[in-house]
Amino acid sequence: MKKSIKNICCIGAGYVGGPTMAVIADKCPHIEVNVVDINKDRILAWNSPNTEEIPIFEPGLSEIVKRRRGVNLFFSTEVKEQIAKADMIFISVNTPTKKRGVGAGKASDLKWVESSARQIAKYSKGYTIVVEKSTLPVKTAEVIKSILEASQSTSHNEKGTKFSVLSNPEFLAEGTAIDDLLNPDRVLIGGENKEDIELLSEIYYEWVPKNKIIKTNVWSSELAKLTANAFLAQRISSINSIAALCEATGADVREVSRAIGSDSRIGSKFLDCGPGFGGSCFKKDILNLVYLSEYLGLKEVANFWESVVTLNKWHQHRISKLITKKLFGTLSEKKISILGFAFKENTNDTRESSAIQICKDLLEEGAELFIHDPKVNPEQISSDLNLLPNNIKSKANNQNSKIKEGTWNSANSVESALINSDAVLILTEWSEYSTINWKKVSKLMRKPAWVFDARSIIDPKEVLKSGLNLWRVGDGVI
Repeated sequence: MKKSIKNICCIGAGYVGGPTMAVIADKCPHIEVNVVDINKDRILAWNSPNTEEIPIFEPGLSEIVKRRRGVNLFFSTEVKEQIAKADMIFISVNTPTKKRGVGAGKASDLKWVESSARQIAKYSKGYTIVVEKSTLPVKTAEVIKSILEASQSTSHNEKGTKFSVLSNPEFLAEGTAIDDLLNPDRVLIGGENKEDIELLSEIYYEWVPKNKIIKTNVWSSELAKLTANAFLAQRISSINSIAALCEATGADVREVSRAIGSDSRIGSKFLDCGPGFGGSCFKKDILNLVYLSEYLGLKEVANFWESVVTLNKWHQHRISKLITKKLFGTLSEKKISILGFAFKENTNDTRESSAIQICKDLLEEGAELFIHDPKVNPEQISSDLNLLPNNIKSKANNQNSKIKEGTWNSANSVESALINSDAVLILTEWSEYSTINWKKVSKLMRKPAWVFDARSIIDPKEVLKSGLNLWRVGDGVI
């Protein structure tokens, strides 16, 4: 009798697991989907009566959760119970870069993946298909497989468990994750068992055209994911390096981007300059490629990919140094308004956001920052900067932070952030920042005042007419 998937368990209720499982539940009403996580607060947030308060902001996500939650989509901390019920288990846990030990700073920390594999080995029953969904280094499936096979060979395996491991990497861009899930460029499935690959494919067939589902071996699937992110990050670092060259020569990077983007061999995507790439995957995946290349003795390959990360960091420092220079060489006792802290629009994710390093640089120069972001809460900003806001009096500021000079405050509105500020720095391309009334804003700021547009989203003419000085990434001072 042909196998079928009736119950899915996803370990990990984060940025990948939550949205992915919500879409699968919506498109496959015949399948029960259970998302489990050991973080009780996160699960509580996913079960909030008000779906607008779920822990992840993605356009369209709350509507799907509202439609499917309690019907065939469930969120819980019942890891053991849901693993035991599942025909197919997705591993969608965090894989941060290692901070210590072998491969520190480059290799991924697989402790949560290993922990998930051990839980699956312990609690699953019968034949179970295990799908690695997290962004993982090459050969991770081998780690999962060895743990699962070891459990099968033990003398106390009375449940008759058998496992099959597939790789199904995500290709989601935060801010457009739901659209990426509903209308993917491709769905990649890697594995050895053709029947199990087809079972996973049949889930996607419910809404994805068959010609968009690519089937490979496990290792090709894993490497394709890392390579895709590395290529995209490389384009961002490349155009940001050209932006600096444009500023020095009088060229306009937007015109350069348009010219080279019209070349069909290159294309126009990911040629917008900005404050640098961020998010949970780009830097981590490149560093995984660096570590893998070094491990295999490919030093020149490792150096090539590491340079992409190095240039990204240089570009972030370049922006903060430029601001200090334009404000007469010192930021002490100067107020700078920061508009945007998320690494991109339409997400509340700040992981590896360029805003973090740039703000830290400005704080080290003694600046007083007023930070506004429509979706990122002050607690997250505080955690990322390792510094409590100035309006919270606490010894922790001195005890826990390496930053001694500057301070920061959370701003509830754009206008409140700009009152008496010496400069405004746009770091996230939120649409509300592109429609600021600069004539009105200029009256609130302390002259001579500057606008630093690191996203190229505002009208230069409107800023200059208001009497403000303007720097825009890729063509410098206007």
